[in-house]
Amino acid sequence: MRSLPDSANRLIDEFTRLPGIGKKTAQRLAFYIMKSKDYSTNLLSDALIDVKTKVRQCSICNGITEDDPCSICTDSRRDESILCIVEEAHDIYAFERTNSFNGRYHVLGGVLSPLDGIGPDDLYFDALLKRLQENMEIVVATNPSVEGETTSLYLAKILSGFNVKVTRLARGLPVGGNLEYIDEATLIRAMEGRTSI
Repeated sequence: MRSLPDSANRLIDEFTRLPGIGKKTAQRLAFYIMKSKDYSTNLLSDALIDVKTKVRQCSICNGITEDDPCSICTDSRRDESILCIVEEAHDIYAFERTNSFNGRYHVLGGVLSPLDGIGPDDLYFDALLKRLQENMEIVVATNPSVEGETTSLYLAKILSGFNVKVTRLARGLPVGGNLEYIDEATLIRAMEGRTSI
């Protein structure tokens, strides 16, 4: 918008760089911030600075933390014999919200994607191998994408030489889903993974 001050246009441009934020949403956010009290914008700017200066990678699981190692890795109540492998640090919090998993995590830092030039050396496979223990269960929790499936197959291959149990998250129909709208691959997986009732 040409009639806006340069600082407002710059703020809008910066908001549009965020994932999922289009031009209209960026404008709404910018106008909201311009109307907000100074203390509100100061709190926001402090939070942005804090997240960039205080949050770092856990030296054990590669998750995000302010204290290294993270609270999950240092929690003695966690089951050390189960290790859940996820693609990104934010995936940990999807599991943590459920309060149903009491093991530990390992963040790969992405997935194998030869087309994007991401190979095994670009992910935290070596760090994973150093964390393995006898009779441990490794739960592969990569996304059900082509890259996620490729990564899970690669993990199964490299872990086959260790005395560990490798499992994969179940796949199938979502709760509340309607068969009419389920894609064929999901329906096939649901049929293959059926259980008794």
